[in-house]
Amino acid sequence: MWSPQPCSACQCSRGNVKCQPIPCAGPNNQQAVTPKSKRLDDKDSKDRVPEWRNINQMRGGSRGVPEVKKKEVKTLTPAVTVKPVPAKKKKPEVLVQIPTRRVEVHVPIVPARPPIPAVKSHKDSFHSDEDDYDDDPDSDDDDDFVGPPLVEAIARPAPRATLRPALARRPVPVPAAPGRPVVTFPQKPSFMESLLPGCLLSDSLIACGSTGLAHMPIITDQGVKTLYLADNKISKIPARALAGLPNLEWLDLSKNKLDDSSISPLLFQNLTRLRRLILDGNNLTKVPTFLPPSLVELKINDNKLSGLTPSSFKGLSKLLTLELEDNYFHDGNVSPLTFRPLRKLIYLRLEDNKFRAIPSGLPTSIQELHLSDNKIEVVHAGILNKTVNLRLLDLSHNRIREDRIAPQAWIHLLKLESLDLSHNKLVHVPSFLPVGLRQLTLHHNQIELIPGYVFGHMRPGLDSLHLSHNRLRDDGIDGVSFLGLSASLSELLLDHNLLQSVPPGLLQLKNLQLLRLNHNLISYVPMNALCDTRASEDSPLISVHLQYNLIQRRLIPPTAFSCIRHYHSVLLRPQRQEDYE
Repeated sequence: MWSPQPCSACQCSRGNVKCQPIPCAGPNNQQAVTPKSKRLDDKDSKDRVPEWRNINQMRGGSRGVPEVKKKEVKTLTPAVTVKPVPAKKKKPEVLVQIPTRRVEVHVPIVPARPPIPAVKSHKDSFHSDEDDYDDDPDSDDDDDFVGPPLVEAIARPAPRATLRPALARRPVPVPAAPGRPVVTFPQKPSFMESLLPGCLLSDSLIACGSTGLAHMPIITDQGVKTLYLADNKISKIPARALAGLPNLEWLDLSKNKLDDSSISPLLFQNLTRLRRLILDGNNLTKVPTFLPPSLVELKINDNKLSGLTPSSFKGLSKLLTLELEDNYFHDGNVSPLTFRPLRKLIYLRLEDNKFRAIPSGLPTSIQELHLSDNKIEVVHAGILNKTVNLRLLDLSHNRIREDRIAPQAWIHLLKLESLDLSHNKLVHVPSFLPVGLRQLTLHHNQIELIPGYVFGHMRPGLDSLHLSHNRLRDDGIDGVSFLGLSASLSELLLDHNLLQSVPPGLLQLKNLQLLRLNHNLISYVPMNALCDTRASEDSPLISVHLQYNLIQRRLIPPTAFSCIRHYHSVLLRPQRQEDYE
């Protein structure tokens, strides 16, 4: 685009003309302009007209540029500033004629894509070819204009925006209203044709969650590593839908309408780097076949899986996490050979199914096993013999009784640290507990008794014992009930029971820091129940809960809490009678 002002350069960007001043050429190559007061002779006019036509030819013809006639040249008034030539170097004067008629220059305009919102993390960087149009006068673009600036501006076509291929897409940030950032693209890329405006984009992420997608979008982009399509209405996935995402690592298709026919055996063929696959909340009745061997995490919770076969997880030797919660599994439709290919499995969730016993054939590598909300009634001997690396076992919300736990059930679990048996049908604390156990959760049972020496074999001993919401009475806790925990136990939760006095044996717990006795029937706190008056050191207790009992605070001996460092560590208010007053 040429300009009526000297020493200027104009460029077209998306149909908009941008002009900026540039440094004028030096004395060696500057061409002088005839002052306004000097008459134009016929010879100069004749020479100038062909030159103007040559410029039109450089631009591909005279279309859009009117022909300058000889008689018109004499009446034109130059609209340029006069810059005299230094006296020491005189050069032939060259007249630059500027017609007063407006000239339209047709430049192809690249259509802009409507703004698309995107999530931008602190690691994301945005770039576009529009950055090539730098507004800085000192930028490198100025160096391209050498010689008479006006003639060069006319003869040189405006640069066209170079579109970045879809495989190397980088969105361009634009100002957005407060809320979430948005990005736009220089041109509508082919891989965006099936995405909705509500999708969130960044360099390696495409997130179209809860956007109402009914069809799987066809995307081609080597830079995408995460594709989030959760909470939509997708019911069918074309076999080659993911072929253009060879570097995809995380695919979330949860909460859609997928069934067994929705997923083709060839769908994951090209995803050699896929590590996480989430299929929660669909209508699958079997595990999809030909899953990528690169998977380390697989989630198929809240589906309708009705069985597991020896080939269900074939080839998934790198899998670390497997979640199969809330399906239709029971003892008869899960093969003992199901988990054999999972040689590195660490984390397994089988909650909310219909198992009556712990499944057999669990991999030896497993460290966390979650089996809550089943119908487990019995723990057989030897069922866990090979799970020697197990550290956490969750059997809560089942139907287990202590007499249905085999004495040798956990004998080989030397690394087991956490055992959750809450919400079962236990009547007393189970015997033969794992020797290395640190956390034992037994709340919401029917426990009436803590047998003596039941923790005596443990090394180093329990750190936390949770016995809340049971039926413990004074005769259910003996002086030796906590033997073996004197140096280790730091949390003892006995709230919501039927205790009428502070349990004996608490002075033996030298590391106890948290004691909960609230919501019992305790009416009195004896002098040596919590503090040994003969001991010179302070107690490690930092929190004692005695509220909602029947304690008369004015009858408490002055030395009952003398070993506790801070008075606010003992909570006595409110009591039951105070609550009703």
